Amino acid sequence: MKKGLLVLGVIIGVIVILVGFFAGGYNSLVTKQTNVMQKAADIDTQLQRRADLIPNLVNTVKAFSDHETEVFSEVTKAREHLMAAGSMAEKSEADQEVTSALNKLIAIAESYPELKSDTVYVDLMDEIAGTENRISYARQEYNATVTEYNMAIRTFPGVFFANMFGFEKAELFESKEGADEVPEVQF
Repeated sequence: MKKGLLVLGVIIGVIVILVGFFAGGYNSLVTKQTNVMQKAADIDTQLQRRADLIPNLVNTVKAFSDHETEVFSEVTKAREHLMAAGSMAEKSEADQEVTSALNKLIAIAESYPELKSDTVYVDLMDEIAGTENRISYARQEYNATVTEYNMAIRTFPGVFFANMFGFEKAELFESKEGADEVPEVQF
């Protein structure tokens, strides 16, 4: 009788340990995956903030220079691509397009001293510069979180749970070649 209870106790103990192991492994990956999604949302928030500033910047520059329609159109199209981007790779590509278009817009502004001294323009440029810093920080945080998650699903015991429960590798926010040049804001 005591031997049977002891065996039953050992079996129950092993089951509890296995359930704890599975629950802990699964919950760890869910937590890491949720962190990746939250960091991606942080990037989206900052990209949206910049996209919201762009029309005001374009309109401010237009007030001083109506004949730069090609650049205004390029900035508007780049913003639309950014707003329509779905995957992290598409967002990264659209981000580079916006950065390039903003650089051209800022270069135009350099030709108009009265624009550079306009308080609305100066305030917008301050907002954009701050937003660029926030975007950079959000990218770094996202990539660090993705790296941690991807390592967790590729190493033991995480690979076991990832394969069992369908956790997939997350995309890094990768810049294209030459994308390391931050838009230069000069006053």
